[in-house]
Amino acid sequence: MLDKTYDAASVEPRIYETWEQSEAFKAGAGAKEGAPAFSIVIPPPNVTGSLHMGHALNNTLQDILIRWKRMQGYDVLWQPGTDHAGIATQMVVERELMETQQPGRREMGREAFVERVWEQKRKSEGTILGQLKRLGASCDWSRTEFTMSANLSAAVLKVFVDLYNEGLIYRSKRLVNWDPKFETAISDLEVENVETDGHMWHFKYPLAGGETYEYVEKDEEGNITLRENRDYISIATTRPETMLGDGAVAVHPGDTRYAPIVGKLCEIPVGPKAHRRLIPIITDSYPDPDFGSGAVKITGAHDFNDYGVAQRNKIPMYRLMDTKGAMRSDGAPYVEEAAKAQAIIDGTEMTVKEVDLINIVPDDLRGLDRYEARKRVIEQITAEGLAVMVPADRPDVAWMKGNAPEWHPLGRAIIRALGEDEAGPSELPMVESKKIMQPFGDRSKVVIEPMLTDQWFVDAKTLAGPALEAVRNGTTKLIPGNADKIYYNWLDDIQPWCISRQLWWGHQIPVWYDEDGKEFCAQTEEEAIEMAGGRALTRDEDVLDTWFSSALWPFSTLGWPNKTPELERYYKTDVLITGLDIIFFWVARMMMQGLHFMNEVPFHTVYFNSIVVDGKGKKMSKSTGNVIDPLDLIDRFGADATRFALASQEVQARRMLRMSDQAAEGGQRFATKLWNASRFAEMNGCARVEEFDPSTTKHTLNRWIATETGRCITEVTAALEDYRFNDAAGAVYKFTWNTFCDWFLELAKPIFNGDDEAAKAETRATTAWAIDEILKVLHPFMPFLTEELWERLGDEGNKADGLLMLAAWPQALVSDEDAAAEINWLVNLISEIRSVRAEMNVPAGAKVSVVMVGTNEQTRSRLSTHESAVLRLARAETVTLADTAPSGSAQIIVGEATVCLPLAGVIDLSAERARLQKEIGKLEAEISKTEKKLSNPKFVEKAPEDVVEGEREKVAESKVKLEKVQVAMNRLAEIG
Repeated sequence: MLDKTYDAASVEPRIYETWEQSEAFKAGAGAKEGAPAFSIVIPPPNVTGSLHMGHALNNTLQDILIRWKRMQGYDVLWQPGTDHAGIATQMVVERELMETQQPGRREMGREAFVERVWEQKRKSEGTILGQLKRLGASCDWSRTEFTMSANLSAAVLKVFVDLYNEGLIYRSKRLVNWDPKFETAISDLEVENVETDGHMWHFKYPLAGGETYEYVEKDEEGNITLRENRDYISIATTRPETMLGDGAVAVHPGDTRYAPIVGKLCEIPVGPKAHRRLIPIITDSYPDPDFGSGAVKITGAHDFNDYGVAQRNKIPMYRLMDTKGAMRSDGAPYVEEAAKAQAIIDGTEMTVKEVDLINIVPDDLRGLDRYEARKRVIEQITAEGLAVMVPADRPDVAWMKGNAPEWHPLGRAIIRALGEDEAGPSELPMVESKKIMQPFGDRSKVVIEPMLTDQWFVDAKTLAGPALEAVRNGTTKLIPGNADKIYYNWLDDIQPWCISRQLWWGHQIPVWYDEDGKEFCAQTEEEAIEMAGGRALTRDEDVLDTWFSSALWPFSTLGWPNKTPELERYYKTDVLITGLDIIFFWVARMMMQGLHFMNEVPFHTVYFNSIVVDGKGKKMSKSTGNVIDPLDLIDRFGADATRFALASQEVQARRMLRMSDQAAEGGQRFATKLWNASRFAEMNGCARVEEFDPSTTKHTLNRWIATETGRCITEVTAALEDYRFNDAAGAVYKFTWNTFCDWFLELAKPIFNGDDEAAKAETRATTAWAIDEILKVLHPFMPFLTEELWERLGDEGNKADGLLMLAAWPQALVSDEDAAAEINWLVNLISEIRSVRAEMNVPAGAKVSVVMVGTNEQTRSRLSTHESAVLRLARAETVTLADTAPSGSAQIIVGEATVCLPLAGVIDLSAERARLQKEIGKLEAEISKTEKKLSNPKFVEKAPEDVVEGEREKVAESKVKLEKVQVAMNRLAEIG
């Protein structure tokens, strides 16, 4: 006999152990010979990571498909594994070394440090895999892979060498995201752009030789608003320290204000006066004439937009900082280095590498932190009178007046430079306080510095062509459909892929150099030495970007480059489920590498799951304290409840999924509902009957539930085939809770308690059969509960034939439209009566009369058969027939008949009318207020996406409520 309550905490570990001991997760488990293959590769979590809500959703959806396909008889492989996560894992180890006061990696040396990281990997890998097991993930754990295992490392080396030999991998000096804390290049995915409080400084760049020009500004009608002679061009910058590396000043070709000085030289207003660098004034489409002064300084080595301008116009790019973000201290004295830079302006040609060796940081600023250098640069320019000055009462700078020492860390320095007292000068440097987007390392939490460095790159443009075509021609389908546009936009304009990282943990780049710097690329050092004719070689110290090895995941995990049976059997894989945020970094790159090395796409479908936010629609953040731990939900509500809450809310094309305790609690209530229903059935003698065939049942109720069961199975199957997870979960939920528990079992009670033994036996057998079908169709969503019931319900009848997870997916066996129509009519009639009672606020204990008007013969026959059910379940005092509707009655249409409920003497009509009117007013006010907010373009543009989406959902929910209340008000009007 089933326990009174379901205890997920004790059941789930026991069931999972049973699955593992039965080897039910292994590839091909339960499949017949010749069965079609179905495979998924897990997006490998970081080896030192732990389960978060994104993992929980992503792996729940994968497991739903895997369990469903396994039950459909496919030869299923869910390939698991972990990613070495270069920078994240190295950070974990370095932090632990620091916290335990052990020698750092530099003191340890590379070999010892890498071994220390391997120890950390062996210690922590089981954590994330164990947490996936707690979720119920049915991966083939016997095949667990790691991106730095011997087999996968061999694949990485082969791919690198092959692409290098094809000219698709090369070393070049390009601009990258540089993390000064970890001293490495990082990918765009590892950069967080955060809005911060910042400033924009306005400075004068004097024209060379004291030249002047007439500067003219005009309004939109062409009227002159300002005319003056200037001997400078004004620029604005949020990073004054980078002025030291300017290679030009750019203006738009159509900006007539600067036409007289295009092609002339101007002076960078910082550094030793006698050796100031001169840079050209050029035209380019990048500057916006309507933003700031319309003139932009071009610092190609430290800004991505400037880098493009510098490349187009062959402007020299000077690197200002070292790997730690401090101003460079190498090279010859500034005077000599500035002369080299000036020689380029005078026509001397230099390569990018030669220019990079020039250190044009003034001697007094060398070695300073970039922010300390910023202070000095501002102070020096201001002291020289080259800051753009404006009246102190001007609105955009008045915020500084009277607060000079406090407005900015440089306040006192600027006051001293101006020679004014601290009360504030009459003129102030033009410094705007504004919000700026700053790039931060997602792990280091320091400001990322765009920097020109030597890195290894993949010719992504060449590899992207086939990957683009595969999606365009439908070989690989992206879901939802709007992901196509994102994919196309990025690949159409793809830039070289930086694959090198200045780390020690990862796949070390297989390139060696001789004394002259000549490269030798090979899979082993022995091969490289042989290629070098036996000369001594030094290996490149960099390691590969983690995404490089992850891009090979769909085929490297199956044994490539060896031609293994698994590779032949399971590649291409069927579906990838992942987040839209890594469509560029992982999905597109797997497409490129799969097509290049396998001549086949890595998967036929990519499903992009939602981003999980909190119950209020806000993105989860440790700083705001709204992070939901899936393990905590599993501890409190169970894995099944957590999984069902996630799956039931996963809607295609909806970017955000709201998760909360309440959602998981809802999943727990559903589990409890099914457990209680199964226990009720067991207590009423419902047990499995061997070889039971629902198509042979005779009772209308039993034929109805068999038909509705088939409809549920068909609906869930179709939804899963279309990756409509919420629709699939909703269909099984609605059938289980409403159709089976609330209606079938309720309508079956009189049979269980009656004297018709034949009907009783048939209904008991049908009930047991229907529960089994529910367990099968619900299993992919709630595997633990269903497996437990599958086994335990055999205590009183026939035992289950093996594990539920290896049982056959159910089929629709019965389609009796007459039986379905009859019982659904009954359900609809009772539901409509209940709905009116609720709308009209009829007391729960009050019985009402039901008068049927305009009934046909079929309805009268159904009423005769089911009158007792209507009286009991609709809390009706009587059910009668009439030719006309009684006065003072609420009326509803069911089929051809009008159902009348005389309520005039049952409820206080005037009080009810007042209550509904008040509710209507409240809802209308809420809708109006929220719609007004949403109609404000500024709110929609500036508010976070989750906030805007929350407001839209609030309007939709209020409108649904309003519609229901208005229906109730209309019913009152009918009554009188």
